Amino acid sequence: MKIKELLKREIIKSVKTLKLKHNDKFSIELPKIKEHGDFSTNIALISCKLNDMQPMEMAELIVEKLNKIKHISEINIAKPGFINFKINNAFYYEVLTDIYNEPDDYGKSDYGNGKKILLEFVSANPTGPLNIVSARAAAYGDSLYRIMNYAGFNTVREFFINDAGNQVEILAESIELRFRELLGERIGEMPLEAYHGEYVKDLAVVLNATEGSRILHLSEIERIQKIKKFALEEIHDVQKASLDLFEVEFDSWISEQAIRTQGIIEEVLSYLYEAKCTYEKDDAIWFYSTRFGDIQDRVLLKTDGQPTYIVPDIAYHLTKYQRGYDLMIDVLGPDHHGYIPRLIAALKALEYDTDKLEFIFLQQVNLFNEGEKIKMSKRAGKIVTMNELIEEVGKDAARFFFADRKPNSHLNFDLELAKKQSAENPVYYCQYAHARICSVLEKAIRFDFDLTNFQDKKLKKLSRPDELEIIKKLDNFPDIIIAAAEHREPHRLCDYAKELSAMFHKYYHDCPLLVKRAKDTSHARLYLIICIKTVLAKCLDLVGVSAPKSMRKK
Repeated sequence: MKIKELLKREIIKSVKTLKLKHNDKFSIELPKIKEHGDFSTNIALISCKLNDMQPMEMAELIVEKLNKIKHISEINIAKPGFINFKINNAFYYEVLTDIYNEPDDYGKSDYGNGKKILLEFVSANPTGPLNIVSARAAAYGDSLYRIMNYAGFNTVREFFINDAGNQVEILAESIELRFRELLGERIGEMPLEAYHGEYVKDLAVVLNATEGSRILHLSEIERIQKIKKFALEEIHDVQKASLDLFEVEFDSWISEQAIRTQGIIEEVLSYLYEAKCTYEKDDAIWFYSTRFGDIQDRVLLKTDGQPTYIVPDIAYHLTKYQRGYDLMIDVLGPDHHGYIPRLIAALKALEYDTDKLEFIFLQQVNLFNEGEKIKMSKRAGKIVTMNELIEEVGKDAARFFFADRKPNSHLNFDLELAKKQSAENPVYYCQYAHARICSVLEKAIRFDFDLTNFQDKKLKKLSRPDELEIIKKLDNFPDIIIAAAEHREPHRLCDYAKELSAMFHKYYHDCPLLVKRAKDTSHARLYLIICIKTVLAKCLDLVGVSAPKSMRKK
């Protein structure tokens, strides 16, 4: 925020001139009572003890040094020691010129200082199409990626493909049963543990078209291996196509099978053994994970010599460390809480810096239609796929609704609301604000207003309280981006977009924007709404939502 930066800079300068100490955590905020001013700081309240002073005494000294600052029209002190500021309107106009002159980069910063971040999200098992749980992870992860890079981080997106293990064996067996059924065999009821979805039948049809009955002449091991390879390739392509439809890309795809063939799993087991962190019990190899904060020891190798699922995960995270990232963020589902202590324990045992790992848990998604909750189960075939959701409500509504909630909050996704073309639907409300501005600008051109030759001196016509409040809101946009990146909360941008849209819609209804006999005033107001349009479009883009120029009824 430009105004906050000025105030902070001047406050610190005054404190240093006075040779006083200050707490770096002092804040500059909007006062709760508007009459107190435009901004308020608590520096005297939280720094007075460092200087053996009372808050009011320290505040008075600071104010004496601040009185002659350009753009500050008034400074006063409020008990028990707040310093309040009123800002000249001229400063707010500079905010608009910044937006107008740098529309593509407004709000961009080097806050992240190029810190290398690996962001892993979605990482769904390749046993079926992506569902709405994966859709939430995709929307959240991609929005966070966009926001963090805009805030100056160097972020990379990664998808871990769990293409090994028991679930892949079950998938291959499920496809074979449907394949045999397709060829006329009576298979009876599908086993309870099998995958029952229609997509399994679709895969059997494709398998029949590409391989035919000759696949049944292979040995059981060869047949299952061939079906597994076929299924993993097909489902990976389906999942990638869904992500493309959702406008979510990944910079790298890491295969568990590949990790298993690279000897990293053997390295993990060898390191833990050499560190005396393993023991044998009941014909299995165990890890002393309780020594490193876990609630119980964990099996590493089962009695048949096969590694448990935690071992490839440890190996995968070792590859993350080896690639030299400053921070690695895992976006996980709500059922993964118990997985973290054992992973952290293993990494501590291997002497890796676990402070470089960060875990974000996305809570459950409940889908509602006409007030009724839709029951879902991938194994039973009762799933709502990402593609079905996009087809039902559109990419923009889906992404906005997913991004609009805190990651640790449960999400009740209302299909009816997401499809409404009214102010009740938050994404429609925000997009309509952008489209309405575009309509006003088109009308201005028809009325012969020159939108290419603005004169900054006309901005002094923007003196209405609502106009100044809108400019303050626009000035706050860079802070919102940094807060969203720092706290990993894309929903802050959704909240901001809704608030800015509400301010514009009210302004549109309360204030005439095009008045031929008051061209200077109209020019200033057009300048303002162009800045609103710029910031709103950028805000929507950072959460993966389009900013349409019109909102024609579908």
